[in-house]
Amino acid sequence: MVSSALDHPGIRLSAKELLALRETPTPPNRHRPATRRPGSVPARLPGAGMDLREVRAFVEGDDTRRIDPAATARTGIPHVRSFHEDRDDTVLLVADFRPAMLWGTGSALRSVRAARCLAGHGWNAAARGASVAGITITASGVSVLPARTGVRQMSAIAQMFAHEHDKALDRPGASPSLTAALVRAAQLAPVGAQVWLATDPQGIAPEDEPALRRLARRRRVTLLCPLDPVEIAPPSVALPIRSGSSNRLARLHPFDPAPLTSRMRALNVMLEVSTDDAS
Repeated sequence: MVSSALDHPGIRLSAKELLALRETPTPPNRHRPATRRPGSVPARLPGAGMDLREVRAFVEGDDTRRIDPAATARTGIPHVRSFHEDRDDTVLLVADFRPAMLWGTGSALRSVRAARCLAGHGWNAAARGASVAGITITASGVSVLPARTGVRQMSAIAQMFAHEHDKALDRPGASPSLTAALVRAAQLAPVGAQVWLATDPQGIAPEDEPALRRLARRRRVTLLCPLDPVEIAPPSVALPIRSGSSNRLARLHPFDPAPLTSRMRALNVMLEVSTDDAS
């Protein structure tokens, strides 16, 4: 349960605000194109493909025809196989809610602004019929929502983001490595998928780079960095810093994206910074 002191807009993330980012839908067509390329003939979208995405525990609503007999027999718990759909439009939203993201000097925490940015990209993808998946990483670990289509899926991602953000606020704990989330992302996102990873400028540690490089292989990966106002226009005077019995004066400098851009380019990752505190 989140403390009442943290239950304020900009600090606590709500599913309602992420749902409100959905644009007014256009009237649905009776037919949707089989592909999104010019000249496609209106037809039903293809269903599940043949490429295995994962074997996971059965949950209510899963297709019983997808039950995996071997995994079910081995574990004693019903398991199902899920497959990559026969489409080339899958979007994965990865939200970093580790302790370093849970701060801000403006109208919202960096983590809240990151979730808003991701939700905007997710709604755009859902509007064009893409499959959307979600991953969060907190001090408690990694949570995953496999790819599906439609408004219901984006609503589920909004609920997951809000729930995991509450957990992050309630139990900040130690900051785990991002590698586990990147490895899970590579398992979840098919070849050709678009991956949006929202974290802070220092969120990618050197030990995370091999996993990020593998994720970016044959996928379009963009690193989203919502900058805090103090990183954009820091105070001109030196600020006192205290750590235990030690005191220092330090002068802050505006964030320079060039080193991070170069570093990400070497990993085949694009960098996108957000400077709007209201985002």
